[in-house]
Formats: sequence, structure tokens, C-alpha cells
Amino acid sequence: MAQTLEAQTLSYSESSKGWPSFYSYLADYMIGMNGFFYSWSGGNLYSHNTNELRNNYYDVQYKSTITGVLNVEPKTIKLFKTMSYESDDRWECTSLITDLGTGSMLSTYFVQKEGEWFTFLRETEGTRDYKDRNVNGIGFCVGVGGSSSSVGILFNVPIGNILSIGDYIYSTPTVLPALPAPQIPEATGAPVYGGQVVAVDLINQTVTIDTSILEPGPGGTSGVNPTSGDYIFFFKDVVAESHGARGYFMQFTLENDNTAPMELFAVGGSVMKSYP
Repeated sequence: MAQTLEAQTLSYSESSKGWPSFYSYLADYMIGMNGFFYSWSGGNLYSHNTNELRNNYYDVQYKSTITGVLNVEPKTIKLFKTMSYESDDRWECTSLITDLGTGSMLSTYFVQKEGEWFTFLRETEGTRDYKDRNVNGIGFCVGVGGSSSSVGILFNVPIGNILSIGDYIYSTPTVLPALPAPQIPEATGAPVYGGQVVAVDLINQTVTIDTSILEPGPGGTSGVNPTSGDYIFFFKDVVAESHGARGYFMQFTLENDNTAPMELFAVGGSVMKSYP
């Protein structure tokens, strides 16, 4: 199947013997002369780097974007805990990719400390990885009742102290397996979002959820009432519970829409060996 690639301008560096940069604008012809850089587009001559409105080419406004990779000790699985950069302006991390996951960092996540912009790495809201540490099971429910904004889920086992108000409940239908006895229900089918926890009664072993609260993440929908016998588990807030990004490498993309002159000096982060 044919794939259409976005047209871009590439620049070649004689010193590095490579193609270090991509530019969004498309010129008919370009030339450097007497310390200045000129280009032609649609029959018009343009002089570059001569006005204060940056990233504007042929009356089209663009953003500054840079993509890089952190990959110390390439053969080691690492935990990328933080990200930082030295710049005279705040940037947004629009893409953060490891070989085990994805994410992004809003510009507001970065806080300036001693002249350097710094943030802890967070997972993207709505991420659902059932092997994450922020996922915990409760057990099989024995009863469900109440209105959509106050649905009570009853258990015949202790709920425990990990569940808290604000967590997100999911359910999975169960079936009884064939012999031999004793028969223990087995979870089957895809998990279904139930709602957000609004109350926890440890004495009566009851969890109350609000099914009208949308599931976190893009395109989130309202919850669905569990049924008696379903297996119930919960997610904690993935942003608040993030422990960093795990993988062999971390690729990042930083973006800035400032139209004034600004610089990005260096990008780094704190990295440690991952111990499963």
C-alpha cells in the first residue's frame, strides 16, 4: 500500500557530513551569500533571519520541534525517572516513547529550578496497562444496587486498605469452570469500566461508585453497573501514581510555539537500572 509522506526541506552539513535538520517550509531555491541566507517561493525572494518573528516562513507560522533519544547503557533496561532541559523558555514534551510505553509532558509540568526546567515523568491519562503496579484486585462481588450516581458493590471478602476514594472500578464477567470441584469462578471477557469510587465502607465490605463519571482519557464513556458474580478490580490515577518510564531507550519530542528568539541548550534526565 502506498504511503504519502509529509513534504519537508532537509539541510546538509559539510562539517558533520550528514542531514542534521528538517524544515517545514518548502522553498523553490535557496542560497547563502555574504553572510545571509535567501530563498525563493512562488517567484518571490525572501531574506531569512532578518526579523524578530521567528518560525514564520512565506506567511505561514510554524513551531520549533526537536526530537532526541536518551539511551545510556543500551543493553540495560532502565527506569527514566525525570526529564530536564536548559532553555530560556518553557517547552512541551509532545511525545515520549520507550520500547515499553508512550506518554507526554505538558509544558505546565515543568518547573524551573536553578535555571533548569525539571519534571517527574508521568504516564498519559487514560493509560490502561493491567500489569501496572497501580492496578489491584478486590474480589468477586456478591451484590449490586443503587442509582447511577451511587451504585453500591457488596463483597464477602475484606476490601483492604489500598482502595481509596477517586480510584476507578472495572469489572470482568466470570464463569464456573468444569469439574473437578471445588469450582472457583474464573474471570472471562474484556474488562468493563464501572465508575469512580465515591465511598468505601470497610466494615460492611461495600464500595460505592458513581457510574456517571466518565472513564479517564480521550473518548471516555460513562460506567456500566457490574453484576453479581463479576470480578472487581481498580485502577488508581495513572498520572499521580506514575513511577517513570521503563525501557531500553527513551525518545522524546519537545515543541515550542514562541515567535521570539529563544535557545535550547541541553536535555537530560535521571536514569537508573530497572529492577522488576
